[in-house]
Amino acid sequence: MGHVTSTDSSQRIVFIDVDGTILEHGTVIAPSTVTAIRSARRNGHLVYLCTGRSAGDIHPSVRAIGFDGAITNGGAFAVRLGEDGSEERLAAHLMPRAAVDRMIAYFEGHGIHYFLQTDEGVYASSGVAGIAEEFFRQRRERHAEDLRALGLDEDEPAPMIGYRPIADVDLDQVVKATFISTSSDTLDRAEEDLGDTFHVIPGSIPMPGGSNGEIAMLGVNKGSAILEVLQALGRDAADTVGIGDSWNDVEMFAVVGTAVAMGGADPELQAKADLVTTGVLDDGVHGALVRLGLV
Repeated sequence: MGHVTSTDSSQRIVFIDVDGTILEHGTVIAPSTVTAIRSARRNGHLVYLCTGRSAGDIHPSVRAIGFDGAITNGGAFAVRLGEDGSEERLAAHLMPRAAVDRMIAYFEGHGIHYFLQTDEGVYASSGVAGIAEEFFRQRRERHAEDLRALGLDEDEPAPMIGYRPIADVDLDQVVKATFISTSSDTLDRAEEDLGDTFHVIPGSIPMPGGSNGEIAMLGVNKGSAILEVLQALGRDAADTVGIGDSWNDVEMFAVVGTAVAMGGADPELQAKADLVTTGVLDDGVHGALVRLGLV
């Protein structure tokens, strides 16, 4: 089952976010990040992905780094990975069908574009894929200059896994939604209207003049999933490190022994961390793991 779990208290478990932490907004991975994660594992520590993405939406170049397990869909699923490629499910929280129906009715009643996530992938409501693709295209152009200055290749294929049409989704397998709205108050209104059942947080897609967010069931988040993983592994939260950069990392920061915010994170999020490292392309992950003595 991956690396042998030792009872040596010096072994740490690192939970690491993907977008904005390993991947620079869906396009590039700093070479030092790959080296650092592999070095930490060679040194006997465990490293788990901890992402808002679906398992089926994690870019192959991220998977290729090598991990001991993964928390996906913002905490809805957790698996332990064996060296032989096997997966052992440690947590699974499907959204009750009535909740899914209520959420979709809310989006459609308010003219909000949305994505629904299952373990396998992402399903897009009509019109939303075009908005997202245009946003990522503009962002890639803006970042091309920065990447060239860092000597990194801006032509890396962006990990935009093909969205499937919403008509194809199995509504009994939904675990999370992301919404995009051209109206600036949609996030606040959704929180007010749905907050009795759902956890509504700001998303990580900056929408000029608009708003976007992520919706999961109350109680399903990266922090709750980390606690489930630790229980399955028989490990203590004091041995854990969490590295992230966005609002779906708040609950992770609350449960781990050491919370690390990326240099590009919102200052309010950085204030919740024990340690703030440099940016995603500025050796932020590597610097953090070195400072913590894991590499």
